[in-house]
Amino acid sequence: MKGLEDILAEHPFSRGLDRAHLSLLLGCATNVRFEAGASLFKAGESADRFYIVRAGQVAIEIHEPGRGRITVETVGEGDVVGWSWLVPPHRWLFDGRAVTLCRAIALDGACLRAKCDENHDLGYELLRRVATTVGERLAGARLQLLDIYGRSSRADP
Repeated sequence: MKGLEDILAEHPFSRGLDRAHLSLLLGCATNVRFEAGASLFKAGESADRFYIVRAGQVAIEIHEPGRGRITVETVGEGDVVGWSWLVPPHRWLFDGRAVTLCRAIALDGACLRAKCDENHDLGYELLRRVATTVGERLAGARLQLLDIYGRSSRADP
C-alpha cells in the first residue's frame, strides 16, 4: 500500500519536485474523501485548502439566483482544485462539489503560505505549477465562451 509521500510524488501536479520540497508539502497534507454531492468549498468562504484530486470528479460551479448551480468545469484524477489559498483575500471565488466519490490530498493553505515565505524556491515551484493550472483553466473558459457566443466577426487586434 502506498503512503501519502509516494502518492504525492507520483501526482502530475507535484511530480518532479525535489525531495526537500516534497517533504515540506507533506507537512501540510492530509488524505480526504468526499461522497458524491458533498461540498468541498463555497464561494465567499475562507480558502484554507488546496486539493490534489486522486480519484473521482469535482464540479467547479457558480450559483446564479433563479437558475441555481451552473457548472463551469469538471475536473478529475490528476487535476488540482483551488488556487484561492494563494491569492489574497484568500476567499473562494467558486463552489466546488464532488460529482462522484472523490479522494484527494488536501493541503492546508496557511501552512503552505508560511512554508513558501520561508522557502522561496518552494514558493516559486508552487506558483509556477498553480499558474500553469490557472492558464489551462482560462484557455478552457475561453473555448467555452467561444462555443456559447460564437466567434467574433472581427479579427483579434
